[in-house]
Amino acid sequence: MDRKTVAIISYISIIGWLIAYFQYKDKPRDPFVAYHLKQALGIAVISIILGVAINVVVRIVPALSVVVYANIAILVLWVLGIINAGNGLQKPVPVVGAMFERQFPFLDAKA
Repeated sequence: MDRKTVAIISYISIIGWLIAYFQYKDKPRDPFVAYHLKQALGIAVISIILGVAINVVVRIVPALSVVVYANIAILVLWVLGIINAGNGLQKPVPVVGAMFERQFPFLDAKA
């Protein structure tokens, strides 16, 4: 797989991230792929945390079930990440992307 394909696959669920990671791990480290692996993993972590938080809030106060629509924000982040990867850009996703540039050092491209 070429680097754009691996970067795009990294955004498609945790399974896609694992496939992209193992493809990336076997080849010389590419900063572009590492960047998108970090962004995708960060979005996945935020998604899990948001999902648990929403579930707790809705169970405690069922009238607040409208907060479930916050998951649309996660979908938008994933789509923007896929668009950036497809265009060959190393651009962070809005709001939370810059935070992920410094996280997950195990994904850093090594020479």
